[in-house]
Amino acid sequence: MGENLILYVSFLLIMVLAYLLGSLPSAVWAGKWLRGIDIRDHGSGNAGATNAMRVLGPGLGLTVLVIDALKGVAAVSLARILPDGTLSPAWFVMLQLLLGALAILGHVFPVFASFKGGKGIATLVGIIFVLYPEAFLICLLVFLAVFLTTRYVSLGSLSAAIALPVVVIWIKDVSLLPKVVFAISVALFVPITHKNNIKRLLKGKENRISFRRKQ
Repeated sequence: MGENLILYVSFLLIMVLAYLLGSLPSAVWAGKWLRGIDIRDHGSGNAGATNAMRVLGPGLGLTVLVIDALKGVAAVSLARILPDGTLSPAWFVMLQLLLGALAILGHVFPVFASFKGGKGIATLVGIIFVLYPEAFLICLLVFLAVFLTTRYVSLGSLSAAIALPVVVIWIKDVSLLPKVVFAISVALFVPITHKNNIKRLLKGKENRISFRRKQ
């Protein structure tokens, strides 16, 4: 009974920690501490890496991107805190997916920033890096090809997300069904979070990324 209680408490603690990791508002803090502004009052109003790059400049924007991605990596890696053999491979993956989802939830609704955060894409990138290392590299190339050609981060993100399940199935990057389902979910989730971007893209009004910081 005591061992089961410890295990249950461990599950609860790492789930809470995954959410708190996701809640670290790097873009908001970077704007306030280094530029004296609330990034949510500028640009698209989004507390994510893309708006940070647009408002704070490419240097800080890339820093925010890396930090937000590392939040996803750290959250998924929390599953490894549990002793070996605690979960079967399938349930271990399910726990990783749950922790990743909680990190994204934290990024979108951060407790440390009045529950007003970003879209969770950079954090999702970190999760994909851990769960789909081979497919990640291919999708990264897809993103870079689209982004560098158009300078639309949103279009690059959409292209990479839609490509993910195709690449995963094509290269057989995973053998567990939950991972395949999650990859398909990503391809559905990203367009939903980018519905306004899609509207602006269709109207030709989407903002391109400039590699110079706005004054």
